[in-house]
Amino acid sequence: MKILIVVLFLGVLVSLGSALKYLMQDRGRTDRMAWALTWRVGLSILLFLFLLLAHALGWISPNMR
Repeated sequence: MKILIVVLFLGVLVSLGSALKYLMQDRGRTDRMAWALTWRVGLSILLFLFLLLAHALGWISPNMR
């Protein structure tokens, strides 16, 4: 469970980094930055929905101290 969450979060960070790279390289002449940001938003929504589902099904629980 933790590995999947970390992989999705790293995917979000990699997509954000690639969008920055395309912003610096292309200077807005291509759509690569927009696609990278679209992937970032999609992965973020997927991660959020997965966390909600995992909590609802009891796969994960909040760390209450």
